[in-house]
Amino acid sequence: MLATIASAALAGIEAELVHVEVNTGEAGEPKLILVGLPDAAVKESDDRVFSALSNSGYAPPRTRTTINLAPGHLRKEGPFYDLPIALGLLAATGQLQADRFDEWLIAGELSLSGATRPVRGALAMARLARRLGKRGLLLPAVSAEEAALVEGVVVYRVDSLDRAARLLSGEMPLEPVDAVAARARATARPAEGAADFSEVKGQHALRRAIEVAVAGNHNLLMIGPPGAGKSMIAKRVPTIIPTPTLDEQLEILGIHSAAGRTLSGEMTWGARPFRSPHHTISDVGLLGGGTIPGPGEISLAHHGVLFLDELPEFKRSALEVLRQPLEDGDVTISRSAGKITLPCAFMLVAAMNPCPCGYLGDPKHECRCSPTQIQRYRSRISGPLLDRVDIHIEAPALSLSELRSEKAGESSAAIRRRVDAARARQHARFSGTKTGANARMSHAQIRNHCALDSALGDLLQRAMEELKLSARAYDRILKVARTIADLAAAEQIGSPHLLEAIQYRSLDRNVFY
Repeated sequence: MLATIASAALAGIEAELVHVEVNTGEAGEPKLILVGLPDAAVKESDDRVFSALSNSGYAPPRTRTTINLAPGHLRKEGPFYDLPIALGLLAATGQLQADRFDEWLIAGELSLSGATRPVRGALAMARLARRLGKRGLLLPAVSAEEAALVEGVVVYRVDSLDRAARLLSGEMPLEPVDAVAARARATARPAEGAADFSEVKGQHALRRAIEVAVAGNHNLLMIGPPGAGKSMIAKRVPTIIPTPTLDEQLEILGIHSAAGRTLSGEMTWGARPFRSPHHTISDVGLLGGGTIPGPGEISLAHHGVLFLDELPEFKRSALEVLRQPLEDGDVTISRSAGKITLPCAFMLVAAMNPCPCGYLGDPKHECRCSPTQIQRYRSRISGPLLDRVDIHIEAPALSLSELRSEKAGESSAAIRRRVDAARARQHARFSGTKTGANARMSHAQIRNHCALDSALGDLLQRAMEELKLSARAYDRILKVARTIADLAAAEQIGSPHLLEAIQYRSLDRNVFY
């Protein structure tokens, strides 16, 4: 007897339909044959399924049984198919009477006891079920909470094989997951924790640069000696970024769900991602890929912050792969198993020392580096990469009086209110376009929204000539000046806004490459 159940396979962060075909009663030696390009985890499902059936009070098949995961050209990985295989075996052996299997999309891992375990990629499966017009989606508890965030699909939580069988047979009606409550939990900003800008001592110029960078979604590079607070400040950047919308949160959760981070509790719902990979990371780890392409660090930082500490210590090849994603906001990965495009619209926050020893320009420590060593150190950051960083800010060492000060700095909530107001002005300005913030302005938009009168134009030209700023700095200065004007609620860019933007191009004043 043949039974067919609809399930799914992950391709990057999207799901594709997989038909689990189970046929029993075949002539030949009693055994189970699994075909359809399964990986090792899928091949092991027969042992889990047989134990789950026995411990749930059902009889495993005693004839030759073939299970086909179609389409055959699509590689299958992970324990997605335990639950649909088990239900298919029950239907094929006559232990489950269900005529409308095609109305459901089913996925889930089974324990030996028959209890279900969550699987990654629940949001992608929910989008697939909605696209296919399925009646509902049967998933384990944690996965069901994720899938319920997608509108237009009903999700049912099943905690065991027996409950899933009873639901499909009509013996045990189950209530669907409360989608409204799930969406409210996903979009609620997490409670303020220990990380707050009020704990940052001194560094007023750096705090201001961070505020400007977040307000316009500009990439930022901090240069300063060890102990200046660069990492501390970077970790607090997500606390002043506006709360993600439901659509943004769904994109974030979709990526992290496909990577399995929502199952391990690593992902905080309602929060912007903050990724800080070590400088030994590989190109694939940063960009994404693998035998079956999956998201890397830049995609996991989508709609959040990618913090690269000790920027010159990263491999040159790893840094260079950032150039195209920083420009386009997505990355295309081609492998033998297929080609996928992953979103990666992140804010880059980087930090570096001024020299290899870290104490160049520090009045309290003597720099031991030669000019050649400094030149070689800074030249590890290529010009094209630096071209995509709008703000360069120096972070000087803190004085003892600043370290001893008990006065709390401005809180993240207060800074975020100003950032929200600046972002609102940008959303109104770019309404009807794909541009979401000043940092993403095209050349045409720069001409329209960053126009300078003749006096300011002469000022910018004179500054670029006297400071020997590179040509790449011109558009960057205008974008940053527009953001500073937005923070000041000014309709036009003024002299104070332009002068502040000019000072944020410190690395352009010298040639290191």
